[in-house]
Amino acid sequence: MKMLKNSFAFLFILLLAIACVTDEDKFYSLDYITAPQNVNAVFDVTQDNTGLVSIFPNAEGAASYLVEFGDGESEELSTLESTTHIYPEGVYQVEITATGITGLTTKITKELNVTFKAPENLVVTITKDDTNPKIVKVSATATFATVIDIYFGDVENEEPTHVLPGEEATHTYSEPGDYELKVIAKSAGAATTAYTETITIDAASDPVNLPVSFESYTVNYAFGDFGGVASEVIDNPDANGMNTSARVAQLVKSEGAEVWGGTLLTLENPIDFSTKQIFKVKTWSPKVGAVVKLKVENLNDGAISMEVDAATTVANEWEELSFNFSTIDINNEYQKVVIFFDFGNTGDGSTYYFDDIKLTAAPSGGSPLAGIWQVAPEAGSIGVGPNFGDISWWAIDAAGVADRSCFFDDQYIFYNNGTFSNVLGADTWIEGWQGGSDACGAPVAPHDGSAMAAFSYDAGAGTVTLNGKGAFLGIPKAYNGGELANPADAPEAITYQIELVDDNTMIVNIDIGGGWWRYKLIKTADIAASPFEGSWKIAPEAAAIGVGPGQGDMSWWAIDAAGVTDRACLFDDAYIFGADGSFTNDLGTDTWVEGWQGGSDACGAPVAPHDGSNAATYTYDAGAGTLTLNGKGAYLGIPKAINGAELGDPANAPESVTYIVELSEDETVMTVDIHVGGEAWWRFKLVKN
Repeated sequence: MKMLKNSFAFLFILLLAIACVTDEDKFYSLDYITAPQNVNAVFDVTQDNTGLVSIFPNAEGAASYLVEFGDGESEELSTLESTTHIYPEGVYQVEITATGITGLTTKITKELNVTFKAPENLVVTITKDDTNPKIVKVSATATFATVIDIYFGDVENEEPTHVLPGEEATHTYSEPGDYELKVIAKSAGAATTAYTETITIDAASDPVNLPVSFESYTVNYAFGDFGGVASEVIDNPDANGMNTSARVAQLVKSEGAEVWGGTLLTLENPIDFSTKQIFKVKTWSPKVGAVVKLKVENLNDGAISMEVDAATTVANEWEELSFNFSTIDINNEYQKVVIFFDFGNTGDGSTYYFDDIKLTAAPSGGSPLAGIWQVAPEAGSIGVGPNFGDISWWAIDAAGVADRSCFFDDQYIFYNNGTFSNVLGADTWIEGWQGGSDACGAPVAPHDGSAMAAFSYDAGAGTVTLNGKGAFLGIPKAYNGGELANPADAPEAITYQIELVDDNTMIVNIDIGGGWWRYKLIKTADIAASPFEGSWKIAPEAAAIGVGPGQGDMSWWAIDAAGVTDRACLFDDAYIFGADGSFTNDLGTDTWVEGWQGGSDACGAPVAPHDGSNAATYTYDAGAGTLTLNGKGAYLGIPKAINGAELGDPANAPESVTYIVELSEDETVMTVDIHVGGEAWWRFKLVKN
């Protein structure tokens, strides 16, 4: 009999956790316990005409259950108990109420059809998961059926999975192959009705291409292990910090493994190093200072290769390492990616993980502050005192770091184009002056990262200024000359004194008038050059421009191959994104000019302000997937499409336009959508030159 054990495991862990907190914290901890979740019940019926039904309730976070049988009787059960009940023939609404240790409850209702007739008209539905073809979902219905038994055929002496008619059972096959799946409809009588079908689980066969995320179930991640190393793709064992993805690669460097033991992946195509030469790899290591070597090799000649070393800087958590291949000989081809962990040391049985192997461009002319920064999660990283650098009045201690985890995951992001953002997630530390209670809570405007901001860095003076109401470093209440008592009084700009101790450590000080706050920030990730940087054009192909009644729908009109030829003066227009955040429409001597611009729907001289004559900038919100052009007349695709309308006069061009964008094909293709009002959406496909 297959039974879920999650309830007992949850209760055991929960009781351990409560036992470890102080008396002062016990009730605080219980406040965050929710009602039981994923409440369910497994039913089985004895086929002896007695009407005896077994019921096995299960849930996450349940301490007890109340089973109401649907005939006026009920029974209370503990988390590991099941029950039986004798039913006369009929249809019953069985209610399962799960109760947690705080008294919170969750109730579900199951319809139970008890009959003694032989099941008839068995209909079985079998579907494979679109993402993972090893996952199969099975449901069945039958007249006069009480319970459905499902045998998936991949286990010797298999116990069936029991579901009620119409319910779905999900099963994951561990290996490819052919399996006989059997479905049996049962009633309370002895007779059954059965169905069998051979299920084929195909092996993963798609090729490996950059970037490698290990998320696909159809890609054949055929690791080439050597030197005593064993690698495989597994569920992420530590989905925290900078890597919350579902699946990662695991590498075990066994006891006695060679110092050069590692693994390799063979790509479908040679690596294109022409524009990008920086490999990024997320790694997890049990050791600080372990050498991670990344090597690329020719498909057929291992002597044609290059390797770059990096070292882990943290233990037992994810970090992203960079490997600079800017000096590689691009006249050669490299199709294998090889990775070594703890290179130079004999294997000691340690387990390492890696994920998200990607090739990126080097930052071009960016700020030395560019990157994602967070307050160091350590005692003394925040404090205040009477003088510069003095935190004698108050400083965070280790307990405070733990209590304020919602604060220590806040991000302060400096972009290469001079923009700045606070990314606080769903919660941060909210104080009384913000309307909070000195506890974790939803970010409060304007200190919630919603406003646009920019930064300027004066290396000579050792200062950084944030321009934008609500932008801040460290804590929001500290500003030049004071501490805020009301969020509405946030200044338009704040200047901090900073010291870059090294590339990854920043000490921040601010004079609040009669006292100084001090923060220690650490860089947790680099910011590469904007993925938009460079020159783009509309893809010279059918359907590269179109409009329709929904996002991505071009059923009203789309450019065809003849239109691409006729409008050659449009398809050579360039949309140029600068490294400094600037944007330019470069249309040359002619472009496609429509009637609303005074043209005749033909090639002609560009018409102001859509002629690239005005200065413009761009900002990209990766989280929202939006790109905003700031500057009258700046546009992508066609100039008449603006937010909520289509222009009828060039003089009415807005000061900014925001597009929904998606990058694909290694950031060389940009799909652009804009809603122009009502049901109407325009779509453009741009390609990087």
